[in-house]
Amino acid sequence: MRITSQTVGAFQENCHLVVDERQNRAVLVDPGAEPERILRALKASGATLDAIWLTHAHVDHVGAIAAVRRAHDVPIYLHPADRPLYDRADWQAAQYGLPFESPPPPDRELADGDVVSVGDVEFRVLHTPGHAPGHCVFEGDGVVLAGDLLFAGSIGRTDLPLSDPRAMTESLARLAALDPALVVHPGHGPSTTIGRELETNPFLNGIARVVQR
Repeated sequence: MRITSQTVGAFQENCHLVVDERQNRAVLVDPGAEPERILRALKASGATLDAIWLTHAHVDHVGAIAAVRRAHDVPIYLHPADRPLYDRADWQAAQYGLPFESPPPPDRELADGDVVSVGDVEFRVLHTPGHAPGHCVFEGDGVVLAGDLLFAGSIGRTDLPLSDPRAMTESLARLAALDPALVVHPGHGPSTTIGRELETNPFLNGIARVVQR
């Protein structure tokens, strides 16, 4: 499996292209902006796009969906608790004065414990609310596609509409219990590992210490 990331848009969001090289199949995770760049990266990969997976529906994670869908008629996966954010992504964009094309409705509902695949590679869906009510992460093949749950040295905001600090704490505790060797590909900033964040991230290691008591 190969993961390449494009950092796009005003919020410098990471769109991840996940490719199973054996089957030459791909998914896009959180195509947030600059669809031309994302589509060029997909074409350069030589892989066939099978789906769009969304960790959540904040505007910086969904802004390129409409253009990607015009080029590739693939299903969009989203947890239903984030549908209110998804349906008002144009309003979110307007608050920041950003141009925005509303995406088509999602096709598939994600749920905690689901297994989604790209080629032969399987990912487990973990529902991790807090930053957004329907936030999910995708864990499989030694990596976590973490969206805005965990960053290198930080975590996602919980002061946004529909955010929930208590749920965020519970979701981070769940992430802290995963294999420390897992590589984390976040929605913003550089990649890291669970183990590194347990050692150095004050938000994550503080929660881990409380859970272990």
